[in-house]
Amino acid sequence: MSNSRSLRKKRIKRRRRKGIIALIAFILLAFSSYTAYEFLAGKHHSLNNQTASAEDAYAETTESRYKDEFKGVDNGDDQMMVLLLGIDQRGSEVSRTDTMMLAQYDKNTKSTKVVSLMRDMYVDIPGHGKNKLNAAFAIGGPELLRETIAENFGIEAEYYSIIDFNGFTEIVNTLSPDGVEIDVEKDMKYTSGDGSTNIDLKEGTQTLSGDELLGYVRFRSDASGDFGRVERQQKVIQILKDELLSVQGVLKAPRLVGSIQPYIDTNISGTSILNAGRDILFQSSGSIDMMSVPTNDNVWNERKEYPVGLVLNHDFVETAQTLEEFFEEEKESDVS
Repeated sequence: MSNSRSLRKKRIKRRRRKGIIALIAFILLAFSSYTAYEFLAGKHHSLNNQTASAEDAYAETTESRYKDEFKGVDNGDDQMMVLLLGIDQRGSEVSRTDTMMLAQYDKNTKSTKVVSLMRDMYVDIPGHGKNKLNAAFAIGGPELLRETIAENFGIEAEYYSIIDFNGFTEIVNTLSPDGVEIDVEKDMKYTSGDGSTNIDLKEGTQTLSGDELLGYVRFRSDASGDFGRVERQQKVIQILKDELLSVQGVLKAPRLVGSIQPYIDTNISGTSILNAGRDILFQSSGSIDMMSVPTNDNVWNERKEYPVGLVLNHDFVETAQTLEEFFEEEKESDVS
């Protein structure tokens, strides 16, 4: 009697285990299918939105232009240093980059630090003399920009990631299809000479679409110039990260990755992106430590000979020290 009861219990346990395994397998299959569908749907949507012209070479390929020539320096197993660049790509010509950042991700603390580099910052471009920092990208792409940052400030980037501004619009529209609520500090109005950029925002709390938010972060036609623009960029980065960390944002992550893929050129492997993305989504505190260089107490306007023009000059040694202290603080905390 006891033997039959024992056998019956074992059969029940086996059925339960099989049921649990089947349930887990179903959940994994459903999640994988959902992720794949959302990724492909996002990518398909972006490709349909791109201009189908022979000149729009950047949008028509997801292959890297610069991967082979970029000579990034390994910062060790615990640190990722990424050169983040935002460009306004029109056709196949190489333009100067409007947005330049150095992002450090610490794999131990799961923390992120971001430094915005002013585009008009005066630097020595290796082999090309002194010029504005964003001229390095126009002359020699992300590799020359990496060399310029390393030579002037001693910071070595291992990876680069270039995103076309259309990709920024896709990020916003995917995460917040109804728009992003933001406090616009002042009226902002600007139209470029060729009419390709048109910014017209009113002061006050506004709900901005992807295109409008792009105008907000790019505007610099006021007294604060590049400093104001960098502040707005950092403000929007935190807002979008908070949106991504929400429940709805996590569910939208696969579609988001698919939608921006056609607009990104990077040498970061898919595995590294997934690991960092997993940590940021599920383990980070949600905050990003940010700063910009040159700092307000180490910068002055100075006009150089044509074709350089008006630059943001600074004490090079002090700027290098500021960057070193900002990034080294994370490494010191890891050791302690």
